[in-house]
Amino acid sequence: MKPIIYFLKQIHHYSGKIVYINLFAMAGIGLLDGAAILLLVPLISMSGIVDMGMEGVPILSIFEFFADIPQSIGLPIILTVFVLIVIGQNIVKRQLTVKNTKIQHSFLRYMRVETYKSIMYADWQFFVRNRKSDFINILTSEIARSSVGAYSVLQFISSIVFTFIQIGLAFIISPTITTFVLLCGLVLIFFNRKFLKRSLTLGNRNFELAKEYISGITDHMNGIKDIKSNTLEKSRLDWYDRVTKGMETEQVEYMRLKSTSQLYYKVASAFLIAIFIYFAVMIFNAQAAQLMLIIVVFSRLWPRVAGLQSSMEQIATTIPSFKAVIAMQEECRSSQEFEAKTNTNITPLVINQSIQCEQVYFRYNQTAGYALKNINITIPTNQMTAFVGRSGAGKSTLIDMLMGLNKPENGQILIDGVALSSDNLVALRRSISYVPQEPFLFNTSIRDNLSIVKQDASEEQMWEALDFSSAAEFVKKLPDGLDTIIGDRGIKLSGGERQRLVLARAILRKPSILVLDEATSSLDTENEANIQHALERLKGRMTIIVIAHRLSTIQNADQVVVLEEGEIIQQGGFTQLSKEKKSVFSNLLHNQLKAIK
Repeated sequence: MKPIIYFLKQIHHYSGKIVYINLFAMAGIGLLDGAAILLLVPLISMSGIVDMGMEGVPILSIFEFFADIPQSIGLPIILTVFVLIVIGQNIVKRQLTVKNTKIQHSFLRYMRVETYKSIMYADWQFFVRNRKSDFINILTSEIARSSVGAYSVLQFISSIVFTFIQIGLAFIISPTITTFVLLCGLVLIFFNRKFLKRSLTLGNRNFELAKEYISGITDHMNGIKDIKSNTLEKSRLDWYDRVTKGMETEQVEYMRLKSTSQLYYKVASAFLIAIFIYFAVMIFNAQAAQLMLIIVVFSRLWPRVAGLQSSMEQIATTIPSFKAVIAMQEECRSSQEFEAKTNTNITPLVINQSIQCEQVYFRYNQTAGYALKNINITIPTNQMTAFVGRSGAGKSTLIDMLMGLNKPENGQILIDGVALSSDNLVALRRSISYVPQEPFLFNTSIRDNLSIVKQDASEEQMWEALDFSSAAEFVKKLPDGLDTIIGDRGIKLSGGERQRLVLARAILRKPSILVLDEATSSLDTENEANIQHALERLKGRMTIIVIAHRLSTIQNADQVVVLEEGEIIQQGGFTQLSKEKKSVFSNLLHNQLKAIK
């Protein structure tokens, strides 16, 4: 029952009083249905076919006045009332169905928005811990399944309300017989509880299979070039066949379980009705009116009882998905960088003096070694600082620290002497443009890819940024210019063209801090020289932080910082460090010059 209660709390949190209005509507439908059943008594009595003996049932005495009305008038009146009740019942039922559907889909959107928002505001370590495919699975498959569970809960409540009203009606007609039937029904539900356990097990298996499916598809699409170039199609198809076969088996198993539980209910219902009629006539001496009404009531009640079982099985299969969504939301909230409301109307941070690292230590988890150790460095404003070192030296980790993505385990980051915290983090991020080593572009036009960082950017400003990054020439040659669709992650462009386009996007934002993470690694010598000249023009106008393996890119850097195993081992100007014999920097420079020759 805990998941059902949690579902209700979430629905109530979103929809509020609408849920209670629906409950009243459900009760109204049940009452109207009961009134329609009771009207059968005077209808049958007036027909003269059966003497209903209404005097034996107190509640039916309200219809005795129909006996004094001539049949030619009374019958049309009763039929009219019956039709009006049925019309009213179905109008209310239609409105209720529409409302419940609206609640379900609104709840689905609410879950999607809340989950997506919580993911977006989680800190960087949250994304390091989790797989991208897990987010995709939660935001697509699992939230959709949770929505189905929410709808099943609404159906469950509807069935409960209707069932209680029908039971109340049956009690009024014959408490003894109703008690006997209810006891039989409870025994039936008790013995069928195994179906709920099996449904929950199936739900867990479906969740794991869906997770594996989404993660595999994501990996395949991300690595499709490697798959094609290394002829790995067969192995990937074998994996796909295995996973989809498992998904097929689970769906068939669920339908087998559902149909089996319904079969048990229907067979048991037939036996129960037969036994109940026998006892009603032979032992309880039920009168014709009582017997007829109870048969009608319970013929309508038992499908509802079967519906309760079906709804509970559906809820059980969606519980793992719902728990996964809630767990993701809770993990996101515990990893939240700052309140969502703080992300509005904040102006970019203006840095007047420097960014400093004071005795910074960082590691990705408590069992791992330190990725950064005793980092002490000052990055002057409006100058160019370059970080170099072998792969795995900690360059990207330190850059992530300066952008507030990683948080120091010990030490602190100072912005003009003020510690970096959640209070000034958004302002800092808004002053930064970041160009990653692997450029990312959206599957839309060049214009849209540029305007995403500055929605009010004019075409003139776009061309200025493109010209700055040496991208204007190739964009002009494209069939639709700025409106050219560049494909998924910019696949229709070369690696160098993608990198220049991302650099243009960064410049268009007009940041005060420009961070380049191997931004020239895919450029030819001519374009690399153009970018160097452009960066030279930016010196004095913004703070430039560069990670570079190609040391020719940073010849004009004001400061070069050399990292080795997470520690700063050299620091100074390019020329100064190149003259230090047998140092890491001179070795890197020597090896690159040797490779060029």
